[in-house]
Amino acid sequence: MKWQKKIFLALIVICTVSLLLHHGGHFTWNMEAFRFGCSHQYPGSKPKHTNIVFLKTHKTASTTMQNILFRFAERNNLMVALPVQACGHQFCYPRSFSSHFVHLHTLRPNLITNHMRFNKTALQRLMPNDTLYITILREPASMFESLFTYYSRHCMSFRRVPNGSLEAFLAEPFRYYRPQEVESMYARNTLTFDLGGDKDHPSKDLAYAQNFVAEVEKVFSLVMISEYFDESLILLRHLLSWDLEDILYVKLNMRTESSKKRLSPGLPEKIRAWNSIDTYLYEYFNASFWLKLSDLGLDCVAKEVQLLRQVQERLMRSCFGGKMPLPRPAAEIKNKDLRPWQPSDKVDIVGYDLPVNISHEAQEHCLKYIMPEISYTRILLHSQSLRHRRSYQNRPPQKSHILQHHMRTTLPRHSQVRLSQPAPSVDQSPDSGTESKSNVKRSEGTTKLGL
Repeated sequence: MKWQKKIFLALIVICTVSLLLHHGGHFTWNMEAFRFGCSHQYPGSKPKHTNIVFLKTHKTASTTMQNILFRFAERNNLMVALPVQACGHQFCYPRSFSSHFVHLHTLRPNLITNHMRFNKTALQRLMPNDTLYITILREPASMFESLFTYYSRHCMSFRRVPNGSLEAFLAEPFRYYRPQEVESMYARNTLTFDLGGDKDHPSKDLAYAQNFVAEVEKVFSLVMISEYFDESLILLRHLLSWDLEDILYVKLNMRTESSKKRLSPGLPEKIRAWNSIDTYLYEYFNASFWLKLSDLGLDCVAKEVQLLRQVQERLMRSCFGGKMPLPRPAAEIKNKDLRPWQPSDKVDIVGYDLPVNISHEAQEHCLKYIMPEISYTRILLHSQSLRHRRSYQNRPPQKSHILQHHMRTTLPRHSQVRLSQPAPSVDQSPDSGTESKSNVKRSEGTTKLGL
């Protein structure tokens, strides 16, 4: 009898959400929807956690996760730390993160999520004491294929390879790889580098990888796994006591199938060996990820994932005129703010355009779900700057709790495109570290995150 009631409740929930989405309204989700899933871990009993650092790693579905966080911040009137203009849409990556890279109008933030190289000390000084740290990893072989294709025109280690052959690079990686080049972090142990570690530490030193993983585990409350994105969101929801609406999403920054390289037999093993620290990192946290799912209950997680996907499908149909959306090439998208950035003419990143026959209210609600990272960052900075000005227009000038140093050099909007452009010059501070001339500082064997 109990299971019949649960099924009946689920049907009521799905029908109700379908009706709300059909009318295009911005709905507020009641946590009763998930009671039939993981009722013993009911997250709605606590206030939503709002102070979050999301370390946005490369080619890991992190743009989709960033979009979730941006929308959550806007719905809850939270402050998102955003980069100064000189840094573009990233925090002067690949330099180690510094508070000097944060725009003055976005200080005292609740969230931070744009690309950076992790620096624990600087972030702890910037963020509230109860901040939770989250990141996402991806299986190294598929991730490296994506990096190789995406940055083939911008990373010199890849550009040197004849005919853009991944096989040729992996056959003799040190023939093409230069560890001190500015964009070399895309060519080896990218996850390790993003997390503040030494991407070029000798692979034979297992102790380094073990200590590095232990440090990551100590700092990060949740390490999401890209291949299990929906399951990761369920863990996130319970960790942060969020609602279903808070984790709805539309996939962003996707490549076309023709832009992907098929990995021939033997290549995945070579990739994992070349990226040995990333491989150790992924294998450890993939295992711990499944332990977290087991602790929550695999059956209840499966039920929540099923409901998430059902509601998500109805959301997308409501946004796209009753049909499931078909991703489009950037050139076919009429709204310029919805066109994703294209890394080269050999890689097609697809996006979405909203149909003209949906209501204005539905357009307002759906637009942010499909907005690319660069456009959303720009629009969010504009809205937060207006908010900052309004809050201070009737007050005498006050010094910020974090001093902004003058940026003397302006980076291009997409810093990865023009490699000849120098990074912005800033005065050093205790949390900014000492930069090498190539802007990529070796960590000298340390396992501390960004220290």
